[in-house]
Amino acid sequence: MTKDEKIRSILQRGVEEIIHKKHLESALRSRKKLRVKLGIDPTSPNIHIGRAVVLWKLRAFQDLGHQVVFIVGDFTGQIGDTSDKDAERPMLSESEIKKNMATYFEQAYKILDREKTEVHYNSKWLSKLGFAEIGQLANLFGMHEFAARENIAKRLKAGKRVSLRELLYPLMQGYDSVAVKADVELGGTDQRFNLLAGRTIQQAYGMEPQDVLMMELLEGTDGRKMSSSWGNVINLN
Repeated sequence: MTKDEKIRSILQRGVEEIIHKKHLESALRSRKKLRVKLGIDPTSPNIHIGRAVVLWKLRAFQDLGHQVVFIVGDFTGQIGDTSDKDAERPMLSESEIKKNMATYFEQAYKILDREKTEVHYNSKWLSKLGFAEIGQLANLFGMHEFAARENIAKRLKAGKRVSLRELLYPLMQGYDSVAVKADVELGGTDQRFNLLAGRTIQQAYGMEPQDVLMMELLEGTDGRKMSSSWGNVINLN
């Protein structure tokens, strides 16, 4: 494939939405080496093929010469992302997270080039944040923005509990983008709120906001989105 063909494939294949496409395309055609971020929480011992879709997109950036930044969410995994959930996600213990991520890299390197992958655990910076900085991050968002998310709105309407902990997750994922100086972040369409939070938080820290590339969600064995929480997955192994 020519460089133009590789760029078209990155921007089109399996892609649902890009923010902002023209800016990202221009960056890909420049000589700049982009820092392309993907974070995965080890909520299960296995990486399933739904997540592999995004890993393959990350590999495409890697093959084009850009710097892939793979974040294992050992801290965010304990908190739990509520993006696609119709009920509160239980908190995981530190020991559960350590057990789950034991073979994460072995699985990810079935797709990513080990020698060209920059790896981070987000506990490195998130565990050090104090109330003052968390308060500043929280001040960037309104409760109405979080409550407007479709799954949260449904839960509130049904009288189901929504914990304050769940409100903090997008702040943490967004702060990851600051910590690794991301130019681009990848994720599924269910991650839209969290991915955009990264742009907002980067701007608050005086950084240029990352471009966001969202992939179509892969259907699981029961017709819903493939998810470790629902057990409707086909694992890489």
